[in-house]
Amino acid sequence: MSRGKSLFLGFLVGGTISAAATLLSTPTSGRDLREQIKKQSKDWKETIDDLVHDGLKLKDQIAQTSKEGIALVNELTQEMKKSVEEWKVAVEPHQESIHDYLEQIESGLKDLEEKIKKD
Repeated sequence: MSRGKSLFLGFLVGGTISAAATLLSTPTSGRDLREQIKKQSKDWKETIDDLVHDGLKLKDQIAQTSKEGIALVNELTQEMKKSVEEWKVAVEPHQESIHDYLEQIESGLKDLEEKIKKD
């Protein structure tokens, strides 16, 4: 919000300075000058209104994108949990046979070590 305030303050100061410079340097009549100032102030007001409107649209877009990002992360997390659970279910029946197989390998290695030590 600080950035928006400084932008508004810059427009306000710039508008005031340009109005004063126009007042001091113009060779036109007072009526023409007042009309130019009214027109310029109307233009500035429209520009500021457009900036405020664009800022609000941007804020809404950021909020929407943030909500979509959170939903996407939650969905991805759920999918990952589901995949891990499916993997556990797929591996669990084979876990005991893998453990038995590793014990057989370990036993075979011990037997092999004993034979090597005897020779």
